[in-house]
Amino acid sequence: MAHFQSHGLTLMVQGTSSDAGKSTLVAGLCRALMRRGWGVVPFKPQNMALNSFVTPEGGEIGRAQAVQAAAAGIPPHTDMNPVLLKPVSDVGCQVIIDGHAIGTMDALDYHQYKRQARNAVFAAYQRLAAQYDTVLVEGAGSPAEINLRDNDIANMGFAEVADCPVILVADIDRGGVFAQLVGTLALLGPSEQARIKGFVINKFRGDRKLLDPGLRWLEQHTGKPVLGVLPYLHGLHLEAEDALPRAASGPADAALRIVVPALPHISNHTDFDPLRLHPKINLRFVGPGEPVPSADLIILPGSKAVRSDLNWLRRHGWDNVITRHLRYGGKVLGICGGYQMLGKMVRDPLGLEGEPGVSSGLGWLDAVTVLEANKQLRNVEGRLAWSNAPVKGYEIHMGVTSGLACCRPFAHLEHGGDGAISADGQVAGTYLHGLFENSDACNVILGWAGLARPDVRDYEKLREQGLNQLADACARHLDLERIIAILRGETPGCELAAANG
Repeated sequence: MAHFQSHGLTLMVQGTSSDAGKSTLVAGLCRALMRRGWGVVPFKPQNMALNSFVTPEGGEIGRAQAVQAAAAGIPPHTDMNPVLLKPVSDVGCQVIIDGHAIGTMDALDYHQYKRQARNAVFAAYQRLAAQYDTVLVEGAGSPAEINLRDNDIANMGFAEVADCPVILVADIDRGGVFAQLVGTLALLGPSEQARIKGFVINKFRGDRKLLDPGLRWLEQHTGKPVLGVLPYLHGLHLEAEDALPRAASGPADAALRIVVPALPHISNHTDFDPLRLHPKINLRFVGPGEPVPSADLIILPGSKAVRSDLNWLRRHGWDNVITRHLRYGGKVLGICGGYQMLGKMVRDPLGLEGEPGVSSGLGWLDAVTVLEANKQLRNVEGRLAWSNAPVKGYEIHMGVTSGLACCRPFAHLEHGGDGAISADGQVAGTYLHGLFENSDACNVILGWAGLARPDVRDYEKLREQGLNQLADACARHLDLERIIAILRGETPGCELAAANG
């Protein structure tokens, strides 16, 4: 197999499953190596996620890669995630190459397209490898998904061509961690097995000494070292790649209660992380069949399939819930797709998010949205319309919204008005993602929702604290010297890495 030549060092982190800890480990290693003066860059060849971010040059990448870039102390760039797949149905995804959408494909169509995607992946990788000392690559899902092995660009297919070593991470909190690691290894080919240079176990709780006999067995059975055991880090906050947090956050008797419908195609639910971390707020995502608790504020989130999720809201009675909520004085805020749902109508003449057609909106804002092929991707800033508080964020949407409600905008941005507010001030909508990361704007919005003295903390500082907490854990619980040796092409032995535990 032909290999790409790289001037720097490359290490890939693969996982035994989705959410095993790949994103977390890459972020932690980025910050740990950056502290040592390394020029390090994160890279994820192919990502399937609905949490995304707009880079400074106006491209779209997975949110996790933006967090990893922050961990490395560098601005995010589309080269860090050249292929992003955003599901719009059970069988179809919007395909984003080098930061820009090229269309929607089903699984078979994308399989045929993978050759072009592969070219984009390795072109982006080579640009990063030429610019930075070290590339830390994150795999996707599991390399043992044997039905997806043909033309793989996300896991071993990439590692084999890039000729890079691999660390395999597994989540012990799920149970069966030794079966995860040994089973994954068994399903790989001989050259792929040889490429795995060690294991990391994630989210361990309890007395580490009780785990040591299993680690010794694992090393003896596989001939590969355990590079460390990361503990379950209570209180650690990093934006999720895609998994939706289902547990309610905040105290049950919180001063402000917020409810968010867990839409089937919810996107950028990381918008709500600053609210979930606020000590005075109880925020809950409510899924199908769950009773909707009383709340002060209902937020309709972003959606990758607005008309489909509108139908879902109606099937589960959210239209009646919102009507009753407003009748008793509650507030409603829509973000991006949620803003579009609050209008009178959503038109999709080109079938960009499903079958072409028109759907009636919830009707709380006098506005109509038309989905257009050109996707709006930009970072913006300005001021809230009703308070003059500074606000900034990013836009990721295909819809253009117009109507009388837009004469009462939510914010004034550099390019003009954004969003809308109802005449009675109870309902508002905006296209701005990242809205609550602005302390001043967040204070005003929470005050509008009914929270006295919100005292919002600086979210960027909270993110930095999380990244530093993670890097501290990596320095303490991983054998970083051994990992650096792997990066440099040296093969470590199998002595139990207990000294760093």
